Amino acid sequence: MTDETNPHNQFDPTRKRRRAVRRAGPPEGVTEPAIVTAPTTAVAVAESGETSAAAEASPEATEHRAPSRAVRIIASVAAAIVLVALVGGVAFFGWAKYRADQRDAKRQEFIQAARQTVLNLTTIHPETAKQDVQRILDNATGQFKDEFTGRVDPFVSVVEEAKVATNGQILEAGIEKEYGDSADVLVAAKSMVTNAGTKEPQPRDFRLRITVTEENGHMATSNVEFVA
Repeated sequence: MTDETNPHNQFDPTRKRRRAVRRAGPPEGVTEPAIVTAPTTAVAVAESGETSAAAEASPEATEHRAPSRAVRIIASVAAAIVLVALVGGVAFFGWAKYRADQRDAKRQEFIQAARQTVLNLTTIHPETAKQDVQRILDNATGQFKDEFTGRVDPFVSVVEEAKVATNGQILEAGIEKEYGDSADVLVAAKSMVTNAGTKEPQPRDFRLRITVTEENGHMATSNVEFVA
């Protein structure tokens, strides 16, 4: 059936049918979203992560380095303090030992001088009376020397006339008191005494307090007392 009112609508076999061509992409007026490829996104994320890690790691590294440096400094100071303490301790104990050795040596000198004085006093023979008395005076000082010097001649005369012979022996000696350059030494001694009126030696026991004084590096007896 033909439309008489519109002859152009008749089918024309020679006329090609138009196809609607549609342009790719979004319609006009619509903004196309940005497409980010996976590799680009990964790189961006990696770079961003590295930057953040570096930014975060930098303060921590500084913090870790700072304590390490501080620890080394503290360790060095502590080692120096320990070394100084050890050196000071060794020096102190060395000095203390030196002083103790000196004190012990001086005490032994006091004791030895007192022992020798008592041995000289208890060992006298008529044949050598003057030399024996002089030996006592050579180790005397102060009050003892003054007192004994005035009795030398009478003492020697009695020894020679009575044929008195004494042989002393030191039993024990020790410091009773020490003060500065002097010391009181207690000495226990025994002497065998003979004279013109006895046939057998008679034992005599003595306990003496000997005061020894150091004078110009020499130990001398300044006083002698009998102790009951």
